[in-house]
Amino acid sequence: MKLELRGITKRFGEFTANDHIDLTVEPGEVHCLLGENGAGKSTLMNVLYGLYRADEGEILLDDEVQHFEGPGDAMAAGIGMVHQHFMLIPVFTVAENVMLGNESTKAGGVLDLTAARKRVREISDRFGFKVDPDAIIEDLPVGVQQQVEIIKALSRDAKVLVFDEPTAVLTPQETDELMNTMRQLRDEGTSIVFITHKLREVREVADRITVIRLGKVVGEAQPSASNEELASLMVGRAVELTVQKDAPKLGDVALSVESLTVTDPSGLVLVDDVSFEVRKGEVLAIAGVQGNGQTELTEAIVGLQASAKGSIKLNQNELIGRSVRNILDEGVGFVPEDRSVDGLVKDFSVAENMMLDRSHGAPFVKTATVQRGLLNEFAKSKIEEFDIRTQGPSQAAGSLSGGNQQKVVIARELSRDLNLFVAAQPTRGVDVGSIEFIHNRIIETRDSGVPVIVISTELDEVTALADRIMVMYRGRVVGVVPGNTSREQLGLMMAGMHPHETAENDGAQA
Repeated sequence: MKLELRGITKRFGEFTANDHIDLTVEPGEVHCLLGENGAGKSTLMNVLYGLYRADEGEILLDDEVQHFEGPGDAMAAGIGMVHQHFMLIPVFTVAENVMLGNESTKAGGVLDLTAARKRVREISDRFGFKVDPDAIIEDLPVGVQQQVEIIKALSRDAKVLVFDEPTAVLTPQETDELMNTMRQLRDEGTSIVFITHKLREVREVADRITVIRLGKVVGEAQPSASNEELASLMVGRAVELTVQKDAPKLGDVALSVESLTVTDPSGLVLVDDVSFEVRKGEVLAIAGVQGNGQTELTEAIVGLQASAKGSIKLNQNELIGRSVRNILDEGVGFVPEDRSVDGLVKDFSVAENMMLDRSHGAPFVKTATVQRGLLNEFAKSKIEEFDIRTQGPSQAAGSLSGGNQQKVVIARELSRDLNLFVAAQPTRGVDVGSIEFIHNRIIETRDSGVPVIVISTELDEVTALADRIMVMYRGRVVGVVPGNTSREQLGLMMAGMHPHETAENDGAQA
């Protein structure tokens, strides 16, 4: 089925998310929609899927104009969507999820689960999936849950399939399997729209590439285009994609974590007896698929996990049991994984956000009064140093782009005398140009002798920054390996395989 989008424009108040976008996807083609988070890719696909109605423009399928009142109309027309955040009911079985919204019944109005199970098996066999129709969704690995999403779309005879950032929660091996599935779908004639900001994936699977920046199509490219060419289209300037760094100059052990355990309110163990050390002048990257204890480990270090047991010592000083403010005053810089929830007060100005962790005393507060002049001068200097694109210190932080919001958080945390820098997902939702800047600042911090912990689900980021890599799986440490460890081995470790097992697996493959 041929898909055409003509002049699609979508506005939210005064903000134009999509600005007269044209896109054509031929039958049996993987068409990649490339752009940074916030570029307008997902908004465009939500218009296609009937979740939003365009203010201008039209959608055509096989040259016929479509009028979608909702996702049901889009699905009936042959459009399926695999969302970044899965649209599955965790406590339902695979078969129940696949038939949800498209229920078939037997005599007497009874749901025909037998037919749903048969359909799941047929599609699974066709694509080599190992999906049990009677398995409960919440018991399945993330990669298999994504296969269920694909089965759900194909069970409704989707001729156009949209993948919205589909690899965000997958291991490298699961990503490879997904790429193979996309190629098979393409070869069978399915039209595929693949939304991503990951250059490696684009070049592996795309037949054609359309680049969107700030809601507009800024160019088209072939998969043979270099990463540098694609990045410059995305950002609008040349970008250095390789992190330049020398060998670390290691100092003494600065952070020592021993037998750390974190539980949730129900008693479920989230971090399970974790021990490790970080030395001055090194970057320890913590890798793993999202949801394997990294978040809770990070929060325990900065005092945000009241249930934390064990020991966390920074320069021999115990941090367990101390307040967040007390820990920050020990010289801990912290970039949280969700800047909008934990990193910024969006209604506050850029300057006010710069002093959030120093609002209780010198130099910015004296006799309970904010020293506005001093604060504004400080903010101006950091705006220039960190290349924050803003109208000035008084602009509301929430009105900045995602990349510039992240730079405000990074600038604040790196503007203190630090004994430890912890950065969780430091470039999530950030454009390629800002990634380049943030990575360089992290390495500069490491080179100044400060121990650095980077928590990231992006393997390219992990391998670019790390001197050592600690991989977590289901709350436990699978192993600690050198920073130059291969993506393949790291991917196996992220799936729970220990380093010696990955080496044996590599030997068996050889």
